[in-house]
Amino acid sequence: MIEVREHEWPSTRAEAVAVQQRLRPLVRFDGQPAEVRTAAGLDVAYDESSDELVAAVAVLDVPALSVVDSATVRGRAEFPYAPGLFAFREAPPLLAALRQLSVVPDVLVCDGQGLAHPRRFGLACHLGVLTDLPAIGVGKTPMGRFDPPGQRRGDRSPIRMDGEEVGSALRTQHGVKPVLVSVGHRCTLDAACGLVLELAPRYRLPETTRTADHLVRTTR
Repeated sequence: MIEVREHEWPSTRAEAVAVQQRLRPLVRFDGQPAEVRTAAGLDVAYDESSDELVAAVAVLDVPALSVVDSATVRGRAEFPYAPGLFAFREAPPLLAALRQLSVVPDVLVCDGQGLAHPRRFGLACHLGVLTDLPAIGVGKTPMGRFDPPGQRRGDRSPIRMDGEEVGSALRTQHGVKPVLVSVGHRCTLDAACGLVLELAPRYRLPETTRTADHLVRTTR
């Protein structure tokens, strides 16, 4: 079972920013899993007419890209939407789903940002610190600036915020729009990009993300 570091969930934006600033020094950028045999994709889907949501975690066997465990949680968003505070809507139900797993994944692959965040503490950092599992963010919406990478699979270019490199725009398929990879916790950027390529042999998004997305949609 995954052990989770607890903290009080804030009710205001100022409290949420204070939580990010307090937890930010706990993020580790060094090292990587000795071996990644399983990777968990995490996703949340919302009802368009309410704050009801479904959070899903799908654990894949990395070589086979087959599902070995999964969990879903229905709930309601308890924190308002606010730029840079995405994790306070999505982390609580995702942590609830992670607690239900019987397989502890070697890495979390989050549909969102890690260090590519105004306070360098996106969803992947938040979940990584609270579970102490290696975590990476694979975003689709840019936060920061980057030059387009080359057109070949595996080409990448740095994402920068305030002059600092915070991630990579990574081309997972030839000529297809890049994904935005950033470190969440206990992983290097090179290792994160390598894993994303391994998880995306045919499509733009890694199979972890695609599987978790399918799971929330079918559950809804």
